[in-house]
Order: sequence, then structure tokens, then C-alpha cells
Amino acid sequence: MTHNAENISGAMSQEERWQYLRFSTDHKVIGVQYMLMTFFFFLVGGLLAMLIRAELITPASNLVDRPLYNSLFTMHGTIMIFLWIIPFNAGLSNYLVPLMIGAKDMAFPLLNAISFWMLPPAGLLLLSSFLIPNGPSKAGWWSYPPVSLQFPPGQFINGEFIWIISLLIIGISSIMGAVNFVTTIFWMRAPGMTFFRMPVLVWSVLSAQLLQLVNLPALTGAFILLLFDLSFGTQFFKPLALGDPIIYQHLFWFYSHPAVYIMALPAFGIFAEVLPAFARNPLFGYRSLAIASLGIAVVSIFVWVHHMFTSATPGWMRMTFMVTSMLVAIPTGVKAFGWVATIWKGKLHLETPMLFAMGGAAMFLFGGVTGVMLAVVPFDIHVNNTYFVVGHFHYIVFNTITMAIFAGIYFWFPKITGRMYAEGWGKLHFWLTFIGANLTFFPMHPLGLQGMLRRVASYAPQYQGWNIIASLGAFLLGVSTLPFIANIVASWLYGVKAVSNPWHASGLEWTTSSPPPRDNFEEIPIVNRPPYDYGNPRYSVIEPDDNE
Repeated sequence: MTHNAENISGAMSQEERWQYLRFSTDHKVIGVQYMLMTFFFFLVGGLLAMLIRAELITPASNLVDRPLYNSLFTMHGTIMIFLWIIPFNAGLSNYLVPLMIGAKDMAFPLLNAISFWMLPPAGLLLLSSFLIPNGPSKAGWWSYPPVSLQFPPGQFINGEFIWIISLLIIGISSIMGAVNFVTTIFWMRAPGMTFFRMPVLVWSVLSAQLLQLVNLPALTGAFILLLFDLSFGTQFFKPLALGDPIIYQHLFWFYSHPAVYIMALPAFGIFAEVLPAFARNPLFGYRSLAIASLGIAVVSIFVWVHHMFTSATPGWMRMTFMVTSMLVAIPTGVKAFGWVATIWKGKLHLETPMLFAMGGAAMFLFGGVTGVMLAVVPFDIHVNNTYFVVGHFHYIVFNTITMAIFAGIYFWFPKITGRMYAEGWGKLHFWLTFIGANLTFFPMHPLGLQGMLRRVASYAPQYQGWNIIASLGAFLLGVSTLPFIANIVASWLYGVKAVSNPWHASGLEWTTSSPPPRDNFEEIPIVNRPPYDYGNPRYSVIEPDDNE
């Protein structure tokens, strides 16, 4: 696409870049703070993943001892979910939602800032568990009892204790953020911005944050009860004291399966913004895709037992939740159909955001198919606790969601920084990531079908071939971040200044300067057309005094 010389925006000054290290109530500053912080934890979690894959390149456990391997496994999963994907989505949504709905800021700016500043100490607290005796939790990112309660009697502070406290802080931060997002979307929209004139990304954020409000308190309560069992002598989940660890699984998965959609819905929203812009086609089936976001949220509340088919689950419950797990395929299928129809016969511009969006959407289809397979009780029991589950999960959380995150970073980078990134480096980043992701996670499916269990540091020699491929792919993924970091840093400092709308996109955020002013809009926008209406003016403006 060409970048017109007119409407060149003012790129950030050195002083403006330093604002991201200070306390601010500006939603744009807070959004960038979220994204910078979470990318640091992404690098930490990725390093742990590379250590895990380095251990698995040979059948014998010969790199780290098994307790440390289990700790690396726990920390990798916890960091990538609770300190990378979920808060990064919150950061990008923080930046974009007020701009997309014509608001000057979030509904509760101070609460917004507090929500962010709870996360850095929580993340550092989580990492600090490596510095205490017995190290980090070894019970996995789900922390099932009684494994998570196996610490020496009387040891009040241990790795599991710190893990729980850090996750409680992160959970409270997410609940506060959800209140802010839902209130902002309901009450801060510009004149004429009806619900069915909101971009699909805003619908996706609204659906995800409603899930946070409904489901996250259950996980928070489960962690509090687990903490009391661990350190205060209660017996909620201790089987030898007539406690019931299955109750913990219900509470945990009541949030943690919808958490997949809390992560995925913003990714679907990014696809819905990027694909029309680079296909030069209107988004196909806008209303259907908007409603499908709510449909995914509603159905996902009723699928949590899908993860417990082998936990002495009654037959009637297995059948019920098998059906509900399959039903999620309907609204997600609507979205996939809409994406394909959007680019069908479009004039595709294969720039970096489009490559990441198309690559992520394609890999989501594969992950979705294996998800439907896992919804079937006999098949799920057959591959339970094997690498097939790990492969499916990572095709969603990395090959779909993280690919969408990169698409969003490149797409809105000119808006956030006022500068263009280097396209060649962006494409190199895409191809290294796309190839590395498939090399890493596809081999896990045949490994699981052949019976290789997850969370093992050693395995039978028959599995080594696929593990070598997966480990080499993981190292390639690690290398793929280097051109991304170099591109983003150099472009932010020295990149070509961007015009206000370099992609000729239709969103309201593209009608303001890059980066936007403190209050987002010089004049109050009035929305007069549905979204994704290319070639026609979607907005008019009135003076602020005329709107009072």
C-alpha cells in the first residue's frame, strides 16, 4: 500500500517516550505500559520454553533435574497465560477501545492505572519464587491438589504460596480492568456509535471482559481456599482429611476454559480489523461476527467439565459437556467463514499485518479441528494427558493468538508511535515465526497419538525423532523474536514518519493524528455509518459546544 505524504503526523519526542515509565491515567500510556511489560514476560516465558525443549531433545533427563524441569513447566505456562496473553490483550484493548468508540478515555482512569501497576510487582513476585527453598510451584499452571499441597509441614512461605499470592493479585487486577472495559463500552460511546456500529474488535473485548466478570471470581475463590489449605491448616481439598480435590478442578476450569476465549476473542477481533483493511473489502457478515462474539462467550461458560472427562465424571455429565464443547464450533465457525469471505476476491495487500492475520487464521482452523476432536469423550480419554493436548492448546494460544497479537502490533504501530516499521524485517519475522510455530507444535500431535505423556523430562527413544523437530522449531521461534525487537526499537526511534491512516482503514481511530492527542479527538466525532464501509466517509464531526 502507498503511504500518502499528506497528513503526516508528529512522531513521538524523546520526552513523550519516557512517559511510559511514569504513572499516568491516560489510557494510551497505560496501554503501551501493558504491552511493554507483558512483552518482557513473553521473553522470560519463551526462554523457559527453550530450556524445556532443550531437555526434550534427548530421551534421557540430562540437562536439568526433574524438580527444576517441573518448575520450569509451571512457570512457563503461568507466565504465558497470566502475564503475556491476557494482560497484553488488555493493553492493546486499553489503547484502542476508547479511540474506536469515540471516547476521550476509559470510564475510570485512576482505576485503570491501578489495574496496571498491580501487575509488575505480581510478576516479579512470581519470578522471585526461584530464590526461596524448594523453588517455584511444581504442580503445573493449574496447580491441582493434592500435588500443590505437598510441602514440608510448618513451612509457611514456599513456592506454591508465592505462586498463589501473585496469581491472586493478577486476578484482582483483571477483575478491576473488566469493570472498566464494560463500563466504558456501555456508557462512553460517541454520538451515533450504536452497538451495531461498534467495530468487531470492541464486540470481542466486551465479550471477553464479560467472561472475566462472570468466571474469574470462581478461580480467585479457588486460589484463596487452596492458600488456606496450604498455609493455615484448612482441609477443603485434602483427600485424606475428607476434603475434595475435584471441587478445586471444577472451580479452576470454570474460569480456565473460558480463559481460552478471553484470550482468543480479542485475537478474533484483530483478524476482523486487519483482514478487511488489507483485502480492501468490507468485512463479510458484520452483524453475524459481532453476535458470534457473544455466542462464544455464552457457550464457553458451559464447557468446563470438558477438561475433567477422566476425573471420575458421571456419564450424564460427560455427554452433556461433550455436546456443549462441540457447540462452541458454531459461533467460531461463523467467524472463520466471515474471515474467508472477506478476503475472497479481494485485492490482497500482503504486508506484515496481513501475513500474520492470514497465518494465524489458517492455523486456528487446524487448532479448531483438533479441539472438536478433543470434545469427543472417547477420543479425549484416549489422548488425555498426552502431547496431543499440548499441541492443540499451543495451536490456539501461540499459532493463533500470539500471531494475532503480532498482526495487531504491526497494524497499529504507526498509530501508536507515529512512525512506520521496516516492512522487510517484518516479513522476515513472520516467516521465521510461521515456520518455527508449525515445526514446534505440529509434531506434538503424532507424539500424543503414539502415547507420549506431557510433563515428562525423559521418554522412550521411539519418540525422539518428532521431539528433535519440535525442539529445533522452538529454537527457531526464539530466534524469530530478534528481528522483531530490532525492527520495533529502531523504527520507534528512527522510522519514517507515518501518515494518520497509512493502511486506508475505516476505523474511527484512524481519523485522528498518529499518535493521538491527549483527549484523542480535537472535535467530538459523530458516527453515521456502519463499520468497514470502505470508500465512503463514516464519520462527521461537530464542535464540542454543539454537543453539550
